[in-house]
Amino acid sequence: MARSSPPCPLCIITGLLTQSEYATDVIFKKPEALQRHYPAFVHHAMRNFQSLDVMRFLGHRVPTTTGKVNGRFKDQIISDLKHRSEGIRIKHRAGGNSVKAYNKHARLLRVETTLNQPEVFKVYRAQNNPQTASQSKARQWQRLRRSIVDLPRRAEVSRAANRRYLQALAATQGNIALGQAAARLTVPVRWQGRRYRAIHPLEPNDSALLEAIARAEWTLTGFRNRDIRSHIFKATPKNPRRLRRQSAAIGRRLRLLRAHRIIRKIPRTHRYTLTPYGRNLVTALLAAQHADTQKLTALAA
Repeated sequence: MARSSPPCPLCIITGLLTQSEYATDVIFKKPEALQRHYPAFVHHAMRNFQSLDVMRFLGHRVPTTTGKVNGRFKDQIISDLKHRSEGIRIKHRAGGNSVKAYNKHARLLRVETTLNQPEVFKVYRAQNNPQTASQSKARQWQRLRRSIVDLPRRAEVSRAANRRYLQALAATQGNIALGQAAARLTVPVRWQGRRYRAIHPLEPNDSALLEAIARAEWTLTGFRNRDIRSHIFKATPKNPRRLRRQSAAIGRRLRLLRAHRIIRKIPRTHRYTLTPYGRNLVTALLAAQHADTQKLTALAA
């Protein structure tokens, strides 16, 4: 269920809406379930969500060729964690817009998008002509205005931001035992009549591959060969032959992951996405790699 704050009376009179909040509530049947999962949400958000992920959550374009923050973006990107009376609050801010999550009333997980700079988003509407004070019949994508006229579109983009954030948080959930998951990877498998080697999560090459496919930016649209190649090999070679060799090497690794049922190909595209099993598995393995050994020893004692 979701809610949006109604416009204030002054906004209705002036026709302006400078700030808006749109919340999506996820209600758990039992308070114990939220208490068990929310610490994992907090850890995953603060550990894995980087500046590029926050920008994607909030509707900013991130170049897929460079994978870096657009040079025209001059605002700050900040993620922080605070303890509130309602619960623990996670907040990610890009410029004047933000998305946050917090546990509330013991059994409610709330994700909320706040817009102070709606110009980041687009709305499909007729173009205003300031010279003739008339409105053209031609419709096109234009910047979202600070007006209650564009309030339905503002609610739409805010709801989409909440959905992107919730889907990214969902990567933390899994009920597979870590030892069992690792054991399934460390044996060869057969797929489409061919034998594929085992995957070793602690080995540097395989570990880098798992980290690359687990990035939050691939949650919605998936990833391509070139996306993983840019993270594995860093620099793109100018020599076409070397570029083809790198692409072929990534192709072999992607087939290896498909053989182990970690990823699947999106039909009629060149993109791949994590399977539910693969998402749970990779998240658990990466969390174990970055875990504090002292705390793990204390828990095992």
